[in-house]
Amino acid sequence: MRRFFLAVLTAFLIGVLAACGAPAEGGPTAPAEPPAEESPAKEPEAPPSTEPEAPVDPMERLLSSMTLEEKVGQLFFVRVPADSAVEDVGTYHLGGYILFGRDTQDRTANDLIQTIQRYQDAAAIPLLIGVDEEGGTVVRVSSNPHLRASKFKSPQKLSASGGMEAITADTHEKDVLLHALGFNVNLAPVADVSTSAGDFIYSRSFGQNASATADYVAQVTARMTADGMSSVLKHFPGYGNNVDTHTGIAVDQRPLETFETSDFLPFQAGIQAGGKQTAVLVSHNIMTCVDDALPASLSPAVHEILRGGLGFDGVVMTDDLAMDAVAAYAKDGAVAVMALEAGNDLIITTDYRTQIPKVIEAVESGVLEEPVIDAACLRVLRWKSALGLLTE
Repeated sequence: MRRFFLAVLTAFLIGVLAACGAPAEGGPTAPAEPPAEESPAKEPEAPPSTEPEAPVDPMERLLSSMTLEEKVGQLFFVRVPADSAVEDVGTYHLGGYILFGRDTQDRTANDLIQTIQRYQDAAAIPLLIGVDEEGGTVVRVSSNPHLRASKFKSPQKLSASGGMEAITADTHEKDVLLHALGFNVNLAPVADVSTSAGDFIYSRSFGQNASATADYVAQVTARMTADGMSSVLKHFPGYGNNVDTHTGIAVDQRPLETFETSDFLPFQAGIQAGGKQTAVLVSHNIMTCVDDALPASLSPAVHEILRGGLGFDGVVMTDDLAMDAVAAYAKDGAVAVMALEAGNDLIITTDYRTQIPKVIEAVESGVLEEPVIDAACLRVLRWKSALGLLTE
């Protein structure tokens, strides 16, 4: 009886549990739970960049800290004035001084060293200190017997007596002397091709054909670069047989082919050999095959040949803007504005006290764009850096 009761109870419990937990036969089934939506796979995060940021060009950083007046002043490589030379360095923020015969005449070496040092001490940015010491007829330093017992010989005489070895030895001696006195720029060598004694430029040139002149220029600029002395190739695009531009206008009517096959070759050789320490000086000759209206120094077309055709990206400077050959072309006397518009980076002039304010005025009035000033100033700063005058 007890067993029967337990069996019945068990059957009853099983039925109750089945009624509560299972659907009736043929009845609706409980809907299945929807599957969980799959999350889209996350893109793996890129690892943090390990590449260092490009260092800021120290010359660009210096440029960005300069005022307009300071930048414009750096574009003037000027003749030392007869008065207030030390004061003008700071007043006009000058890029450099060029010393002529009157600045070296009868001076002892110590006198000259101290004078140049006073100029440098007055400068917030170290100065270019230049001189024309070509040898032969243009000798601003060695013409003074207190500075050297005899004048440096012309390249023609050196070549005749000792060939290229004598020329490079003479170049090194110049560099050592000029450095000792405080100079860092020698406005040499003359890269003009001239083979006729009747040419105005002949006595200052190498006096041989384009190929020989190119070799001469290459070896001289390479020696100067090795000595840490800046060279200035002159007088682009090549003087030829033109008259003296100190006293009037020189019109060069030769075809472009002559320049490409002759006159340009020494400049190309010097640019390649001199590297970052070499600058190019542009003459006032009118190159009619490229621009028959403006002197080369004021012609954008001539500068485009130097930049684009010859690939020169260093400092380009004018010949002295105080020369008669350019006086008639100045707009309202602002010849320096024209020169900068043409593509020059440095202005050589005696009249900087007039020209610097005119350039600043041209920028402030929108006549001359400030990026033109910035590009020119940056080239000047980089040239100074290549000469060791500026450090980070």
